[in-house]
Parts: sequence; structure tokens; C-alpha cells
Amino acid sequence: MRLLSFLKPLFCYGKPMAGLLVSTLAIAAGHAATYHVDPTHTNVRFAIDHFKTSTNTGGFYNLTGQLEYDRAAKIGNISLIIPLNSLMTGDKAFDIALKSADFFDIEKFPLARFESTKWYFQTANNRSEVTKVDGMLTLHGQTNPVTLTATKFNCYLSYVLKKSVCGGDFTTTIDRTKWGISKYTLLGITEKVDLTIQIEAAKQ
Repeated sequence: MRLLSFLKPLFCYGKPMAGLLVSTLAIAAGHAATYHVDPTHTNVRFAIDHFKTSTNTGGFYNLTGQLEYDRAAKIGNISLIIPLNSLMTGDKAFDIALKSADFFDIEKFPLARFESTKWYFQTANNRSEVTKVDGMLTLHGQTNPVTLTATKFNCYLSYVLKKSVCGGDFTTTIDRTKWGISKYTLLGITEKVDLTIQIEAAKQ
């Protein structure tokens, strides 16, 4: 609110004040700390119904990327690179099938990407908490919006790394056909895929 009170008079003047407004907002955004994603603690796991019986599960690992975060200023931004060749389901034959042109087609599309566009916060007990994150998911050569719901997100001082670490768990459900992955939908494998994203990043 203090920042908004300070900025309000800037809207009462002409174009010369516009540059000052942009500069002020840039300074505010610049307070967010930068964190590098830890590949050993960051992954994307998926679950998909299998002919309305059991649920097939698997995951992608060794993700890389960067997080910018400031709880007090309610600023957040994250970019993730997902190596699709890291896919593991516990069944090598199933891994090969999912990596083929019928599904992820990793020879043609080896990477998936997520870029956040907006972070949402709520205040509880005088503490700002992340509730959800909007972003764009690029997969199989196509990009569509997704919203991640935060089940938890927190920062702590790592005594091992001697620096601040932030991380949490997020969930979402996507329609795989929007990314051009529609194999076997007519035979009973649902287009809906549940995703759980675990993120951890260390301050630089």
C-alpha cells in the first residue's frame, strides 16, 4: 500500500512522469532475489487414468531453471526446462512407448518449458503465502496456458548450502490433446493428466 500511495501522484501528470513510473516499478521488481533451481529436488510427476481401472504414473527429473522471489513484495517468477528423455515410469517398455512419436516424440521435441506469467498471494497471520501461479507450458511443439495450485511453498536457511532455499509443491490438471498428444483417447485412455510439480531452488 505504501508503494501505491507513492505512485498515485505520478498518474496526475503528463508523459514526462511515465518514464519515472516505469523506472520506479522496475526498481520495485528488482528487489526479488534470484534462485537457481536444484535439479536433484525438482521434478514433474504425472498420473493418468488407464481404461478407467488403474492409474499410470511416471515423472520427469533433472529439471533446470531460475526462480525470482520476494515474499514481502509479493513478487514471483519462475522458468523451468524439463528434459523429456528423463522420463521414468518403472517400466522400460512403457518408457520407450511414451518417448516415441505416438506420445512425447522426444527426438523431435526433447525439451518442455514452463514460464510463469503471474503469481498469486494471500495474507494469513501477517504472512504472505503463494496460492497459485499462472504460466505458459510449451510441450510437443505447442504452447498453452496452465495454472498451478500451490499446496505449499516456503523458504528456509539451508545449513548445508549456507544460503536461503525456496521451494514447494504445485498441482494442475491438463488436457494432453491441447498439446497434440491424443493417442488412444478414443480407446479409453483419458485426455486428462494430473501433474504434481516439486520445486526447490537455492539463492544466488
